[in-house]
Amino acid sequence: MGYDEPGRDSSAEPSSGIPAAVLENVFDDPAHGEPGRDRFAVHVVWELLLLTTLAVGTFLLWRESPDALRGAGLRSLLLDAVVLGLLALAAGLSLRTAAVNLAVGPVAVAAALHVAEQGDRGVTAAAGPAVAVAALGGLALALAVVVLHVPGWAASLAGAAGVIVYVEQRSAPVLPQGDYDPGRGALHLFAGFAAVAVLGGLFGAVRAIRRLLGRFRPVADPARRRGVVAAVVTSGALVGSTVLAALAGMLTASRATGPVAPDAGLDWTVLAVGMALLAGTSAYGRRAGVFGTLLAVCLVAVLLAYAQARGWTVSRWAVGAAALGAGLLATRLVEAYGRPTAGAAAEPVPVGDSRIGTGWTAPRPDPVGDWPPALPAQSTESPVDPWNVPQWETGPRRWDSGDR
Repeated sequence: MGYDEPGRDSSAEPSSGIPAAVLENVFDDPAHGEPGRDRFAVHVVWELLLLTTLAVGTFLLWRESPDALRGAGLRSLLLDAVVLGLLALAAGLSLRTAAVNLAVGPVAVAAALHVAEQGDRGVTAAAGPAVAVAALGGLALALAVVVLHVPGWAASLAGAAGVIVYVEQRSAPVLPQGDYDPGRGALHLFAGFAAVAVLGGLFGAVRAIRRLLGRFRPVADPARRRGVVAAVVTSGALVGSTVLAALAGMLTASRATGPVAPDAGLDWTVLAVGMALLAGTSAYGRRAGVFGTLLAVCLVAVLLAYAQARGWTVSRWAVGAAALGAGLLATRLVEAYGRPTAGAAAEPVPVGDSRIGTGWTAPRPDPVGDWPPALPAQSTESPVDPWNVPQWETGPRRWDSGDR
C-alpha cells in the first residue's frame, strides 16, 4: 500500500533503486561546481598544524617576554589581533566568493586618517561617515565586478589606486584627535572577532551556503557570466569586505599613540590576503575551513609580538610574503584533497543540458533482448536446396514459368 516497512530506513535504500549518494547530489548543478560534498579532512589537518605552530609561538613569546601575555601587554596583543583579524576577514570574505578585494589596505589607511582627523567630534560622528563611504565604495566596486563581469582583483586594484590618490592628499602624518581608548574593551573586541570568524566558518561549512558563496567561481570559461544569484552574493561580499577594512582602520587610529602616516597601505593588503590564504581559504574561492582565520590571525599576531620582544625589525611586506607563500601551499592542498570524491563528481546531468562546460552526456540506451534472426527459420523436415532458388539461376527465366 506504499507504507514503509517498520524499522527500515527508506532513505538508505530508495524504492527506485537509485543509490542514496546519487539522490543526495541530484539537485547539484555542475555548472556551479563539482556535484557532491566537499571533504573537510584536509582543513582539519591544516588547522591542527596551525594550532601546533601557534602553541609553539606562544611558548616562545612567554619565555622571551612574559609581560606580553598579561596586563597591558596582553590587551595590546589582543587589539593587534583584532585589527589583523578584521583585515583577514575582509580579504577572506571576498576570497570565498572568488572576487578578491585588493583595496582593503588602502581603505583601512583612509579610514584611519579620517577618524584621526575627526575623532574630536566623537566616535559616532567620526565613524559613521567613514562606514557609509566605505559601503558606497564597496557597492561601486561590486557593480564594476558583476555588471562588467571582470576579475575582482583587477577592479579592486583600480579602486585601490583611487583610494591611494585620496590618501596622498595629506602631506604629513595626522595626530589622532579623539580620546576613545579601545584598550579597556580589548577582551570583548577580541571575543567578538573570534565569534564572527568561527561562526562564519561554521556557516560556510554548510553545503548549501558553501555552494552559494562559490557561485562566482568559474567552472568553464572565466569570462562567462555566473548568473544573478552569483552577482548578488559577490556584491554583498565586496561591500562587507570594504566595510570590515574600514573598521580595521578606525580601530587602528583609535588606539594609535602617535600620528597616523598617510602611506599607500598595499602592505596591509598583502598581509591581509596572506593571512586569509594561510587560514586555509582557497585562492580560487568557495573552499575554506572553520577555525583557520582565528588561528592564522593569532599566529601572525604572536609572531609579530615575539619579533618585537627580540628587538627585530620585521616589515609587513616580509610577513605578508611569507603568509602568501604558505597560503598558496594550503590552496594547493585544499583544492587537491578538499574537492568531492570522484564518484560524486561524475553524477549524471539531465538529458538536453548541453551547456558548455557542464559535462553533458547522452542517455544510455536500455538493454535489449536477443535480436530477431535476419532470415526466417527453415524447416528441417523438407530442407531447401540453396542452389535451387531463383536468385541463383544463370539462364534466362522462362516466360511461362509458374510465377507468370
